[in-house]
Amino acid sequence: MYAKKYGAEFFMRTIITYGTFDILHVGHINLLKRAKAMGDYLIVGLSTDKFNNIKHKESFFSYEERKKILEAIKYVDLVIPENEWNQKIIDIKKYDAEVFVMGDDWKGQFNELSRYCHVFYIPRTKGISSSKIKRGLK
Repeated sequence: MYAKKYGAEFFMRTIITYGTFDILHVGHINLLKRAKAMGDYLIVGLSTDKFNNIKHKESFFSYEERKKILEAIKYVDLVIPENEWNQKIIDIKKYDAEVFVMGDDWKGQFNELSRYCHVFYIPRTKGISSSKIKRGLK
């Protein structure tokens, strides 16, 4: 992504990641921090409530609540809605994303995106997950 600053052009490396980010925890923060460290501008594609229904996934917080939480995190520069599986290529092109990042629980699932950008799978934080938290709260 090119941007104008003080009359001069400079190159910004845009990173993009996707997720539901429900019941935010340290694993999410670690992912976002590590993703942001790979570039200058981090975009988070946040699964909408409608898309979560398609994925048979139930969120505790609504899309709007999860979006507000993500926007408050210093590593996140932009939150966009994720409405369907196939929008990733469109978003990569639209935002000139150079790097696509996901947790390594998705390893191999998005390799086809390497035709459009670099694809990285970041190791998950051991011992923590939203599912585990939800089970513990029951």
